[in-house]
Amino acid sequence: MTPGEITLKEIVSAILSGDATSTDFAALGIPESYRGGVIRKEDAGMFEGVDSAAKDPRKSLRVEDVPTPLPGPGEALVAVMASSVNYNTVWSSIFEPLPTFAFLERYGRLSELAKRHDLPYHVLGSDLAGVVLRTGPGVNAWKPGDRVVAHCLSVELESAEGHGDTMLDPEQRIWGFETNFGGLAELALVKSNQLMPKPKHLSWEEAAAPGLVNSTAYRQLVSRNGAGMKQGDNVLIWGASGGLGSYATQLALAGGANPICVVSSARKAEVCRSMGAEAIIDRSAEGYRFWQDERTQDPREWKRFGKRIRELTGGEDVDIVFEHPGRETFGASVYVTRKGGTIVTCASTSGYRHEYDNRYLWMSLKRIVGSHFANYREAWEANRLVAKGRIHPTLSKVYRLEETGQAAYDVHRNLHQGKVGVLCLAPEGGLGVVDEELRAKHIDAINRFRVTED
Repeated sequence: MTPGEITLKEIVSAILSGDATSTDFAALGIPESYRGGVIRKEDAGMFEGVDSAAKDPRKSLRVEDVPTPLPGPGEALVAVMASSVNYNTVWSSIFEPLPTFAFLERYGRLSELAKRHDLPYHVLGSDLAGVVLRTGPGVNAWKPGDRVVAHCLSVELESAEGHGDTMLDPEQRIWGFETNFGGLAELALVKSNQLMPKPKHLSWEEAAAPGLVNSTAYRQLVSRNGAGMKQGDNVLIWGASGGLGSYATQLALAGGANPICVVSSARKAEVCRSMGAEAIIDRSAEGYRFWQDERTQDPREWKRFGKRIRELTGGEDVDIVFEHPGRETFGASVYVTRKGGTIVTCASTSGYRHEYDNRYLWMSLKRIVGSHFANYREAWEANRLVAKGRIHPTLSKVYRLEETGQAAYDVHRNLHQGKVGVLCLAPEGGLGVVDEELRAKHIDAINRFRVTED
């Protein structure tokens, strides 16, 4: 056993003991290296000429030892107990829409501190739940031993543009995607203003699951920067049982709106029903084909889809469309939105080049709103809802760190429901619960939202 392995073992023991103090954690050594889920710059061309769907993250995403970065000003080093896989991990691992090393190179030119991120390898991951080990100069709100989760917005805030909404900061980046040292690892380096309190009633893997997707859904639906959802709104949610859509469904229900959940199988429809949704469209069973061929959409299918929605809403069109599939669904989304309604989009998992009939947009005074992750305030409020037991983690499967490639493969091939978790330093699932009373209060919902595989 190497000194680094001994140190990590001591760190895990201190975390699991439950009685280690901040002083105890500050006295622990920091290993010289740690294991992380990485892609390598030398592999960036390995899928050249291969269709996106056939690209295999298991071939590019490896778990390797990498040197430990120490926190600089305003930063924290966190022992990662658990993480989860998001679509940006998939995009990184298949090098689309471009290799992320271009992001790291650009960031590296910003400053001497940022230069550390420009490496021939990229440690991925935009979620974590863990414990603070070290903080850099200028960090006052957090100390070693604090149990935390991290949101993935990394900002410099040296420009005025970012002080109204940090998502507008010119140097805004998504941690673990556009920066290095992400959360799919035993250790992670974050800015201190990414940290939030870990919900006390959740296990490590449960707490790691909501971060990126819950915050994204919160800004997209609830925030005034997104759709500004209100009570009574009809909200069409694509992929409503998935990692992102499952949180949008919960936020709609918790906010007094009416989610119309679109899914692709009977099993996924059952997941939505378990959340409390009643209006559900199984697009596979009902056979919607919005594209006749690669170049031609079918407006008749838009109309059939709109008719089905009105059957579920008592004759009303949707106020908000929660969009993220992109090319495959966007034409239908614009069509079915009510006059004066809002299509809010945060991704394009089926393709970035959208096509829609603009007459249905401008003549009906509809809005298309772009939404990207969330600012610190929005992420904090989204995490607060989790901590209060109003929003629950949706996990379908949890892998070990060394199986990160398989976890990313599952998400890429849409084999998952809810989120796919990854245990990093946590030796097993179910650990990390501090508030047993709060957990007991919400255990039925926690179990109901924990998606089991067939």
